[in-house]
Amino acid sequence: MQTHLSLTALPRFRRSVVTIGSFDGVHRGHQQLLRRIVKLATQRGGESIVITFDPHPRTVLQPEDDSLRLLSTTEEKARYCEDLGIDHLIVVPFTLEFARQDPAAYVENFLVKYCQPDRIVVGYDHRFGKDRTGDIEYLNYRSNDLGYEVIEIDAQEVNEITVSSTLIRNSLLAGQVTKASGLLGRPYELTGTVIEGQRVGRTIGFPTANLAIGHRLKLIPTNGIYAVRVRYGSRKLTGMLYIGDRPSLNDGRGVTIELNIFDFAEDLYGEELTVYFHEFLRGDLKLDGLEALKDQLKSDEAAARKSLSASSKSGSSGDTPRPDTAVVILNYNGRGYLEKYLPSVLGNCPDYARVIVADNASTDDSLSFLRTHFSEVQVIELPENYGFANGYNMALLEVKADIYVLLNSDVRVTPRWIETIIPAFDDPAVAAVQPKILSEAEPDRFEYAGGAGGYLDYLGYPFCRGRIFQATERDEGQYDGTKEVFWATGAAFFCRAEVFHALGGFEPEYFAHAEEIDLCWRMKRAGFKILAVPASEVYHVGGGTLSYNTPQKAYLNFRNTLTTSFKNEPLSRLVWWLPVRLVLDGFAGLLFLSQGKTAHILSILRAHFHFYGHLPQWIARRKERTRQIEAARIGTDRTEFGRVADSVIVHYYLLRHKRFSKVYRKQIMIEKLV
Repeated sequence: MQTHLSLTALPRFRRSVVTIGSFDGVHRGHQQLLRRIVKLATQRGGESIVITFDPHPRTVLQPEDDSLRLLSTTEEKARYCEDLGIDHLIVVPFTLEFARQDPAAYVENFLVKYCQPDRIVVGYDHRFGKDRTGDIEYLNYRSNDLGYEVIEIDAQEVNEITVSSTLIRNSLLAGQVTKASGLLGRPYELTGTVIEGQRVGRTIGFPTANLAIGHRLKLIPTNGIYAVRVRYGSRKLTGMLYIGDRPSLNDGRGVTIELNIFDFAEDLYGEELTVYFHEFLRGDLKLDGLEALKDQLKSDEAAARKSLSASSKSGSSGDTPRPDTAVVILNYNGRGYLEKYLPSVLGNCPDYARVIVADNASTDDSLSFLRTHFSEVQVIELPENYGFANGYNMALLEVKADIYVLLNSDVRVTPRWIETIIPAFDDPAVAAVQPKILSEAEPDRFEYAGGAGGYLDYLGYPFCRGRIFQATERDEGQYDGTKEVFWATGAAFFCRAEVFHALGGFEPEYFAHAEEIDLCWRMKRAGFKILAVPASEVYHVGGGTLSYNTPQKAYLNFRNTLTTSFKNEPLSRLVWWLPVRLVLDGFAGLLFLSQGKTAHILSILRAHFHFYGHLPQWIARRKERTRQIEAARIGTDRTEFGRVADSVIVHYYLLRHKRFSKVYRKQIMIEKLV
């Protein structure tokens, strides 16, 4: 990585992907974002650029405010960015003159002139220019004539990053360095130069190196004693660190930082040391004289050595209990898929998960194949082919688990695909989660079944991050953030078992298609969250049991989405929604006619005749499901999350928008207000 401290000496960049921010601490939230920047640049054969500022803008714009404390210096920030694979870090000297640029000058004379961006990745609340009048809408407004694309970091991810930074600072100021390390993704560090002290420590057998921290705004954790690791040049040492005003000595020196390095007796004056905080041992104490101090330090040393030794032996803690998880694969005549993909599922299954195959009365040799080659796999034999929806309903009556993972037989999983998602269920409000769904045939593209999370438009038409109708996008990391969505794909559907059963499971009459959308809608009505966690990836063949482009698929699509909206929309919306939906489905029929797909037109007619012919049944079911939702309710309705107040049909067919980001843009302002 190259670090640039002057704008006038920058090279000419190639297809650059640029992000801008303070990135203080480069914590886990930042790391996820920066990995996405690297991926975007790599996919496009370009260079990744992080722009940050020194000094921090707040110290220039609000010089009277002395409360700012930093989690990382510029030098540390550069090291963290390099570790993540960033190509260029541009450190902009922040001045009042720079701050007074109007938005046009900022974009033209700074961003475009110096960085030649192909893509600019910023948060929904990004502000720039004089009086912070520039925003993401202005960046988008100038994007066509200046030749770049804006990728927006959504509100949820930005808020999580902000909250993480605050939590880290508060944790350090409370002595909770272990918690801070978890949020940072590494131990918190302080770098300082060894200076002369009063040499009291060596008179009682505990010589200390007094550290002068190089950056005046670097955050110093709360007073007390810490077990620490130390870097001295290329050497790695251990010790204990004292931060405090030495009340036992009462010498009026103010707060000092003193390091006692274990089993070390060299002269360190003038040397630079980096301290990595491992554990907070105790707060500062006022002791009665040097002998009492000596005895206390002996106890502190023993505690520090024990803590450091224990962590070295155990490595990372993997003792967090995980829920009993059942991966249930519904199979119908899928012997070939089981042979090809079941080994990847078994090979990537943690010890708290087990694999079950539920067979939907297959007529091929699936069952004999399983008994011969995968005898360790539990098999549930269903007496008839119930379809996807009721097949799972029937099978899951026989599966006792905390978390169900409903997995299509034509899915190839990847390492840690389960372990990456299960922690999301630590939040009791999360009912269902999906991984990123990529195409097995084209691994760099999203797959139709669910992309990076499912959404719904105002009229009830589904689409995904990465897929609008038949148009799928290349995966360049643009949707890698964990996101609350409207529905999770049935191709790899993680859900709480008790919520699945409390809400009645899938609608048995659906057979296949949209059953997961309907269930997720009911979950959200009951106050639960549905998440997409793209850090977990799977690859889906798609259309393995029912091709995407057949009249039967079209029939199930129109019938089930029509029924789903009818059962879940409020009555005030149904009054106008039903006739509008009838008209739009008529337009879909005209589109099929223009494509010569007459059988698909008949599918639409069949779907509507079936719906209206069974209307009394669906009215009764609507009432039944509402009762279940109220009984399972944990909070207020969350159906505004993952639903856009816009028409995906207008975007796709009239405006020719084939990317999720184009359809979703109008929803940003709504999410800010929610």
